[in-house]
Amino acid sequence: MIKAVFFDAVGTLFRLTKTVGDHYAYIGREVGLNLDPQALERAFHAAWKRMPQRAAIDGPRENDDKGWWRELVDHVLEEVAPSLNEFDRDNFFEIAYEHFAEASVWELYPEVSGVLEKLQPRFQLVVVSNFDGRLRFILEHLGISKYFVHVFVSSELGADKPDPEIYRRAIGLMSLKPNEVLHVGDDPKRDWEAATAAGLSIFRLDRPKNSLRDLATFLES
Repeated sequence: MIKAVFFDAVGTLFRLTKTVGDHYAYIGREVGLNLDPQALERAFHAAWKRMPQRAAIDGPRENDDKGWWRELVDHVLEEVAPSLNEFDRDNFFEIAYEHFAEASVWELYPEVSGVLEKLQPRFQLVVVSNFDGRLRFILEHLGISKYFVHVFVSSELGADKPDPEIYRRAIGLMSLKPNEVLHVGDDPKRDWEAATAAGLSIFRLDRPKNSLRDLATFLES
């Protein structure tokens, strides 16, 4: 008997309005840099893959994971603008950190609000994400925070996807059993494999093959 539905955030509930490279190029212009969006896009995805997986720790991580994001941005800038001085890197990062907390940077997938409204009376709805405290501002700005009873982020739980521990900790904080939770996400490793390893049921979101409308149908069957 499913009592709660866990949702991934980025790629499941909402997405960037443009590519990461486009957003990074905009940030560059804000600090007087002319950086190529496509080069930034390639560098970001390469840096994202290189970032090492972290072991779970007891309690929240330091400074809401801001240092982790700074390391990621440094990798991107080292690839695209290696001659950039430390002052410009600091400026770029601080603007980027604030930029990605702004509502205008993100957009909901079209069906999200309607599906959440339909599911809320029947299930406890929860977000479980490899994000930090900025996620709550984003959900609020996008008008969907009202649907969720909890927003669990890796920086506060001390565990990241694809470590199944992030799901175990979320379940424990809600006093639920794994078989009472369905997790919804778009990433085969971080969402599907990790949640399954924690004992949760899963809904494989694989746009454009399906959408959250199919989740609503799935839960009615």
